[in-house]
Amino acid sequence: MTHCHDVLGIGFGPANLALAIALEEEGHDLDVRFLEARPGPSWQSAMMLPGSDIQNHPVRDLVSLRNPRSRYTFINYLFENGLLLDHLNVPMEFPLRKEYAQYVAWVAGHFSRLVDYGVHVTGVTVDRDTDGRALYTVTTSAGETVRARALVIGTGRTPFVPEPFDAVDSPRVFHLTRYLPALRALEEQGGTGAGDWSPRSVTVVGGSQSAVELTLDLARRYPRARVNLLVRSLSLRQKDTSPFSEEGYFPDFTGYYYRASRERKNAMDSYMRLTNYSSADGDVLRELYRLIYEQRLDGDPKVSVSTSRQVRGIEVREDGVHLGVEELNTGEREEHRADFVVLATGFRDLGPAAHQERVPAMMRGIAADFRFDGHGYLSVDPDYEVQPVSADTPALFLNGLCESSHGIGDAGSFSLLSLRAKTISEALRKRLP
Repeated sequence: MTHCHDVLGIGFGPANLALAIALEEEGHDLDVRFLEARPGPSWQSAMMLPGSDIQNHPVRDLVSLRNPRSRYTFINYLFENGLLLDHLNVPMEFPLRKEYAQYVAWVAGHFSRLVDYGVHVTGVTVDRDTDGRALYTVTTSAGETVRARALVIGTGRTPFVPEPFDAVDSPRVFHLTRYLPALRALEEQGGTGAGDWSPRSVTVVGGSQSAVELTLDLARRYPRARVNLLVRSLSLRQKDTSPFSEEGYFPDFTGYYYRASRERKNAMDSYMRLTNYSSADGDVLRELYRLIYEQRLDGDPKVSVSTSRQVRGIEVREDGVHLGVEELNTGEREEHRADFVVLATGFRDLGPAAHQERVPAMMRGIAADFRFDGHGYLSVDPDYEVQPVSADTPALFLNGLCESSHGIGDAGSFSLLSLRAKTISEALRKRLP
């Protein structure tokens, strides 16, 4: 008979890692297992750009807001690895992204006994055991079956690939989540080995922090190439870092947002957007502007930003990627050619709109077992449990996927990670006596 776990977590990124810590430290005696598609612990491995930093205070880590005395804090990671004094002396406001990735991997190493890496989930169903109790049956690409009394989905959001790019299947057009591996693949296909391939022209699409970082990285990586950033808005925007706006990442705001109507949620989303989306930190904006200005002085403007632009058509030919671009304010049409295109176009949130997804990918086979509200959004309780149609449906929680119901604090950042983990761990304890 197949063993049945109390809790099965799909994904073992920061969200479910924080949950594993909370379950251990809060003393919940549950049989827990996690399945992770990646071959080992990692965080944003495709975006480990030289010099790039994180965008949140380092104490907002996997555990500190819930338990600042934990051994899994970022500060203790630095201490145990002999890095604390050196780190405190680095003249940076926020830690390097690669340093935070090493912290996440270090913590994940303490929980390797709970995780099966390199496992791709291919299906989730609701079944019954010999006693008639409903439970989850999860199948994997290896043909294995895992059963559990409760499911926690913490896979992260699906990359958003807008039209017309969504109809293209080419290694020359890729989302930022594949950035470094995609570049390595293109270099290898160049025929002379990594480092020798030299593109003539590159296009980045998007107006986010990542879009600016990628533009700067490409300019450094391929100094002879022309790098053009296509932005749909009137200009690149600076992130809203007002401490008053940042209170949107407080737990009190999460509860406030949850209780609001959908219409008021939409209004708050519009206001809070610049704290996390379609905007960039001042340091990278200044660096990019300075680079463009200096190149203009040198008479060799290789890096450019084209605003109010929308890609309307795309064709991948032998000589590169050809883009049909509209200038949104004048209606003029332009033709752009690039050796490859990087999409810094964000991620899908849950919802009924075209840029959203109705349910997370892992729920598609069981979506009919759960409720949706009158606006077409998945109904999620304050403790992140999805509301079932039938009372005997086993518990299912979403960890890090609930921005549409819980607000900007659930937007994939570390800001409320540890507090959300506490909420879910306590709910699991109550649901699984």
